[in-house]
Amino acid sequence: MTQKPRILIVTPEVTYLPEDMGEGTNYCAKAGGLADVSAALISALFELGCDVHVALPDYRSIYNDYSTKTHDPELNKIRKSLDDERIHLAADRAFYYLDNVYSGYSDKDLKVSLAFQREVINNIIPRVNPDIIHCNDWMTGLIPAMARQIGTPCLFTIHNIHTMTSTIAEIEDRGIDAASFWKWLFFKKPPHNYEESRDWNRVDFLTSGIFAAHYVNTVSPQFLKEIVENRHMFVENCLKNELSNKYYEGCATGILNAPEPEFNPAVDDKIRFNYGPKNHRKQKIENKLYLQKILDLEQDENAPLFFWPSRLDPVQKGCQLLAQILYEIVSQYHDTGLQVVFVASGPYQKHFHDIVQFHGLHRRVAVCGFNEALSHQAFASSDFLFMPSSFEPCGLPQMVGCIYGTLPIVFDTGGLHDTISDLDVKDNSGNGFLFNVHDAQGLKWGVERAMDFYLLPREIKEQQIKRIMIEGVLEFNHSRCAESYISLYEKMLKRPFLV
Repeated sequence: MTQKPRILIVTPEVTYLPEDMGEGTNYCAKAGGLADVSAALISALFELGCDVHVALPDYRSIYNDYSTKTHDPELNKIRKSLDDERIHLAADRAFYYLDNVYSGYSDKDLKVSLAFQREVINNIIPRVNPDIIHCNDWMTGLIPAMARQIGTPCLFTIHNIHTMTSTIAEIEDRGIDAASFWKWLFFKKPPHNYEESRDWNRVDFLTSGIFAAHYVNTVSPQFLKEIVENRHMFVENCLKNELSNKYYEGCATGILNAPEPEFNPAVDDKIRFNYGPKNHRKQKIENKLYLQKILDLEQDENAPLFFWPSRLDPVQKGCQLLAQILYEIVSQYHDTGLQVVFVASGPYQKHFHDIVQFHGLHRRVAVCGFNEALSHQAFASSDFLFMPSSFEPCGLPQMVGCIYGTLPIVFDTGGLHDTISDLDVKDNSGNGFLFNVHDAQGLKWGVERAMDFYLLPREIKEQQIKRIMIEGVLEFNHSRCAESYISLYEKMLKRPFLV
């Protein structure tokens, strides 16, 4: 940017912040991917020299640098230094002593959201005086309406389609002057006027963010298109309609997330043997033998190894499809020594334990709860990974898989569609295996295509995996993601928005 506009990123969670951004930046308040994406974007913008500021809830019990003693003079000194620089902590007892970002109780999460937004609206935005406000997900959904009121361009990023609702009366009782920007909020019922709607007409936070923001983005282009085209029945009509309005007005886009830089087999300190595109074959074999040993699987360097990296959630992640064919694929490819490793927690974990127990697959299938170090090792050890999600706003494991030379088998949806294309050895293109019918046989078809590739001559496989690893590092990185957001900020600043 020729001039440095001041950007305020408002996020309820973050995994880390740049060391030079302020004192005491050892944060880790994480509930999901939003924390990683926020951290990555903030760091990339800061490293590129942008005038970036961050508004965060003051989770005193979560942040590593903080004592829970509210009278600690050192604690207060740190907070003051943060507020004087670029990190702005919203203070309220509603989240001082939380152990997790979200409690799991809607009334408590709503209380935290309103306390956070009150501080951002009343104190942080007036103090920072940003040129652009960048809000994230439902926890910040009221702020774009305030941005409309004061004429500050606002970007609203949708990471997850979860939302909450409240009344104007409850919002105002928490100290937010909603009367001044109520016309930019999205109500469940069309409001006749402020007084009539104040006590009963519920405000949808996520849809309000979409409705009021000057610009909206999802975390993949395809997921945005799928919502606009009404391909997902779980997306409420009000959200779809408002997002469609933004899309057709040219005020909505998709920007892919990117994995953390630590996900690189050349520098990953969580894997047994580091490697790069040039020596991947030998070192991946060593990693495979190491993983087989620690998980008590058959020691076989030639066994095709498949990895499940995502939570075992049948609503989104498609693990039930693999449960239906697990015994079948192990049997079909028994002579190859095919193995499957799960490093994931979730409600479906018990089903896989039962399948392994019933069929006696202990030496072929390992089912492990999520462990970060073990997950890194599995990426480095495996030949293929499963991501048969029924929908996927973005997804990161499929990108990580490419960087590690672990080729993804994915359902053709959302961010998976945007990042994975069919491997074509003759054309020297593609980086994985896509299936188009979301059922067990569709996934099995993907496994069969992966095995067709695995049984090709070694030289052909090595050449393709080397290419995929190089392309993965070049394509899936934070710099490219940050550049996309900077371009969007520039576009917003140039556009004459109507208040």
